[in-house]
Amino acid sequence: MELRGKVLVAQGGGPTAVINQSLVGAVLESRKFSQVTKVYGAEHGVEGIVNENFLDLTQETTHNLEQVAKTPSSALLSTRIKPDEKFCREMFEIMKGHDIRYFFYIGGNDSSDTVRIVNHYAEIANYEFRAIHIPKTVDNDLMMNDHTPGYGSAARYVASAFSGVNLDNRAMGGVYIGVVMGRSAGFLTAAASLAQKYPDDGPHLVYLPERIFDIDDFLKDVKEVYDKYGRCIVAVSEGIVDKNKTPVSQLSGMKQEFDAHGNVQLSGSGVLGDFLADLVKTRLNISRVRADTFGYLQRSFLGCVSDVDQREAREVGEKAAQFAIWNRVDGSIAIERTGFYSVDYKLVPLETVAAKTRLMPDEFINLAGNHVTDDFKYYLRPLIGSGFEQAHRLRAPKVDKVVFK
Repeated sequence: MELRGKVLVAQGGGPTAVINQSLVGAVLESRKFSQVTKVYGAEHGVEGIVNENFLDLTQETTHNLEQVAKTPSSALLSTRIKPDEKFCREMFEIMKGHDIRYFFYIGGNDSSDTVRIVNHYAEIANYEFRAIHIPKTVDNDLMMNDHTPGYGSAARYVASAFSGVNLDNRAMGGVYIGVVMGRSAGFLTAAASLAQKYPDDGPHLVYLPERIFDIDDFLKDVKEVYDKYGRCIVAVSEGIVDKNKTPVSQLSGMKQEFDAHGNVQLSGSGVLGDFLADLVKTRLNISRVRADTFGYLQRSFLGCVSDVDQREAREVGEKAAQFAIWNRVDGSIAIERTGFYSVDYKLVPLETVAAKTRLMPDEFINLAGNHVTDDFKYYLRPLIGSGFEQAHRLRAPKVDKVVFK
């Protein structure tokens, strides 16, 4: 017997360049089924659900949906609220009141846990309901996934940015430090490594939260590279910690801000970059030192989107609708790599993804803990898509000196 009723789609957490592909995939696929009476979109994620702020996407044109699909950031708007049990129960009651039978939530670790809790209340109420978590995160830190939609495009941006930085740094010299998103997992920072083409290209050093960060070792590494090349480019995750698990940004002594969950505010702050740059200036006596914090730039940069990322983000949305409406099952969509390069999609239990964090595997990080391995580069390269621009150098021979022999 078919489960007849409405579909509700929402987006949570940080935006990505391809999150709307997942939204549109779920919406258009859902509209094909006769048992779906309406397709709603909740504005501002779970906040929109409890406040009944819904858009009727059944009445949106297919053409405009396709245009939205190619637009970065969250078309339905997002939220950072992490719902508790009471909040999720209220969400369920609202959905029940609207005869919503299918719920698709596009998001990361916390979003998958929200889907799990809401689904639990539906089971208790003996309410016919199907809930699917659709993966997205630029951090690439969802369990059970080879990679996540949003990561490939953000990684492409980071790699492209460091390629440009490398050109600038090679021309002018000095030390450059780029701080990239990544509280617990270093996948996005590690993407800077694709900027390396020639032997002396940066980033020369890559520091990830999976390894303990030691200031003395860092300064020693920078000095070795600088003495060898007359320059040094560093990619560092915002979430690096010392041997006591203290965020390195806190060692600066500068005032820190905290988010709604009590975590040190990392993105949008230049504290870590400024702290490391000052250490290099004062301890190594290098005058030309610059630091940038990428912040939000890497998440929704228009015009730097991976075609592979777009395609897969679209398909996870479509698969969510198929699993829920055709097969009437719950779970989280996961991407599985099946070749070089191909993928398939599977449904995994919500409990295997919810509120868990996937880290960079050991084989992706070098023994010194200050760079990545070729295994990581082989893993990443297909994800950033086609048309990735690479720099070129002059290779004409030098002219013999006449005056200064």
